[in-house]
Amino acid sequence: MQTLVFNTKTKNVTLYSEKPGSTILANFSDVPTVKVMESYYEVMRKQLDEDGNDVRVPVARFPIANTNMLIQN
Repeated sequence: MQTLVFNTKTKNVTLYSEKPGSTILANFSDVPTVKVMESYYEVMRKQLDEDGNDVRVPVARFPIANTNMLIQN
């Protein structure tokens, strides 16, 4: 089972193949939110739109069925 670690202080998300310290499968920065949807975790990244406003867009989805999520602060 893979593990998603969301650090709320640094706004980073790291996906590990098993537990923290194992192989890193993905890494995302500028992540203010990880949404818990019906069947997946959705990683949201902060970006600027055409008007210069901050918007949050999904950059990755990971199925809850095979992903543990840890929240660090």
